[in-house]
This record gives sequence, structure tokens and C-alpha cells, in this order.
Amino acid sequence: MALVLLPILLLIGPGVWRWARALADGRWRHSAAWFSGTAALLLMATGVTYLSGALAGASLDPEEACHADGQTYDAAYRRAHLDAYTRWFPLHDKCNAGYDLVPGWVNPALVTLPVLAVACVAYGVWLGTAGRRTSSQGR
Repeated sequence: MALVLLPILLLIGPGVWRWARALADGRWRHSAAWFSGTAALLLMATGVTYLSGALAGASLDPEEACHADGQTYDAAYRRAHLDAYTRWFPLHDKCNAGYDLVPGWVNPALVTLPVLAVACVAYGVWLGTAGRRTSSQGR
């Protein structure tokens, strides 16, 4: 796992460092680039969140994954609710009626992170156009 995450961190590390430095300096309030970079980070976080939810029961055998979490496997319940496991959203991988292998924070995060990304892009566009308007009016 660390061998997979290390190259990713090396690729995004400098960008995150610049992002954090702009946040500490207070330059982020007036930087359209900071908001577009934040949107990109939020979208990457959305992808990682989706993968962590989709691979929550990382075993090919759901019964084995449920037993590994200390839960009973209810085959009849899974057959009755097959459509819940094949949807893209919301993510579910239930062992029985009372236990889901997908953590509870995944589905709310899959809604919140893209909404924040769109808000960052919209505000970045507004900053970019407002800056151009004020500079052209001040001439």
C-alpha cells in the first residue's frame, strides 16, 4: 500500500505545499488559481473516497469480508437487495440488514467534495472576471 501511495504523494506533494503556503500567507482570498487548485484537490479526494468505498470489502468473496469484520453474512438479504450493490451511488456492501462494509462517511463525502469543488471553481471564475473588470475600469 505504501508503495502505491508514495509516488502519488511525490506527484501532488509540491502542489499541496504551495497550496498550504498560500493558505498561511492569506493570498488565497484573492487568487483564482488557488481556488482552481483547491477544486482539483477536492476532485482527487473524491476519487480516493470513491475507491475506498468501492473497495471497502476488498475481498472477492463478500462472505469472507463480512466474517473478517466479525459480522454474520446473510445470503438471502444480499440476494433480495442485489440492486443496492450494483449501483454507482450510493455505495453499499451490506453483510446483513444491520451492517454495511462501506464506512458511513463515504456517501456524504461523495456529495460534499464535488459540491465544494464546483463552488471553488465558480468563485475562482468570479475572482478572475472581477479582477479583469476592476483593472479595465481603473485605466
